[in-house]
Amino acid sequence: MTDSPRDSSRDSSRPTAADSSTLLLCGARLTDGRIVDVRLSGPRIEAVGTAGSLTAPGGRPGDGARIDLRGYLLLPAPAEPHAHLDLALTAGADGPPSPEPSDVQRRATEAALLQLGHGATAVRSHVRIGDVQGLRALEAVLQARRALRGLVELHTVAVPRVLTGAAGADGLAMLRDALKMGASVVGGCPDLDPDPSGYAEAVLTLAGEFGLPVDLHTSAGDPARLARLAAMAGGLRPGVTIGPCHGLGSLPQDAAGRAADQLAAAGVSVVALPQGGCGGVESVRRGAADLLTPVRLLRAAGVRVTAGSGAMGDLANPVGRGDPLEAAFLLASYGECGPVEAYETVSGQARAVLGLPEVRVEAGFPAELLAVRGERVEGVLSLAYSRIVVHRGRVVSRTSAVREYCDSESEAALDLPRQSHRQA
Repeated sequence: MTDSPRDSSRDSSRPTAADSSTLLLCGARLTDGRIVDVRLSGPRIEAVGTAGSLTAPGGRPGDGARIDLRGYLLLPAPAEPHAHLDLALTAGADGPPSPEPSDVQRRATEAALLQLGHGATAVRSHVRIGDVQGLRALEAVLQARRALRGLVELHTVAVPRVLTGAAGADGLAMLRDALKMGASVVGGCPDLDPDPSGYAEAVLTLAGEFGLPVDLHTSAGDPARLARLAAMAGGLRPGVTIGPCHGLGSLPQDAAGRAADQLAAAGVSVVALPQGGCGGVESVRRGAADLLTPVRLLRAAGVRVTAGSGAMGDLANPVGRGDPLEAAFLLASYGECGPVEAYETVSGQARAVLGLPEVRVEAGFPAELLAVRGERVEGVLSLAYSRIVVHRGRVVSRTSAVREYCDSESEAALDLPRQSHRQA
């Protein structure tokens, strides 16, 4: 499931005029080393063949739209499973982030486009509701979602602060209103509620009522609490995701192993945030050791693990870039998985957590693709300057870079890498 059925007429998954277009990607390298042409028809891959074997759209060489991808590695597009667009790009501002809907919408739109430029054709954003701002931030992010239609799919998670006790009654009512308004995922942070188990139960009950997925913030540092959450979440469809779960890394090995087994048995997915920081949860940022989610342990137990960016240029991480390839790079650098597995964590696993269909560079699969200059996954994770992003069979973003060096005998100044950006 992606967005709520009641809002499907307004989201980016609705067919557009561009869905009938065709495009030929020429000379791209795949991860298995093959050099291929890929023909796209509307939002799907129509054909994949050896380089030079496919005709351009229109049936004759030279007809139709074509892009030369020689020197590029062609990959399934990544997705962003954990953003906070209502707080993005607020670092350095004087005072707290502006709650004005127009400002929130502007920042959310800009942040989503920046992530699209990195390759993420789908973004799940947690949005705070309640307190003094009520539902205004959510309304602004939903407006951004409509403005971004055709460029990037934006899924919204409603995040209330308190759901139990006397104060929780208002939060529960507001959460229900948020889901009726169009929030597509039920979220929150049980760790901040006086009754974490009661909070989780309220979220899961409401999600079952609306038929929506769940995405909860938790440090997962309390094994008993995590066991209760896994027991409650088991079997809930369309599914439960938790993150960043950095607290698991502080548990004794046997306790962490048992917790991982419980999550796997319950079918709960985990989102790691290797960059650290999370704009929606004040209690997440701890010492550096606590920020590392034990991805290797979770994967070995059979838990679906994806990786997100979390904070993007806000107070929790002022230098957060929202780049999925950076998240994959860090997982590989930390030794939590190999480069290919790390990229799968931010692409295939991220799409699965968002309820999106699988993408392969094969005929019949969705045309959600990222072309990065390079020959191997290891190379593009370490130095991914030039990127071409395809969403629903259409190029929606290009980033190119040129690096030049001066002559060794010249006194001319060294030219630093020049980057040019174009959003389609």
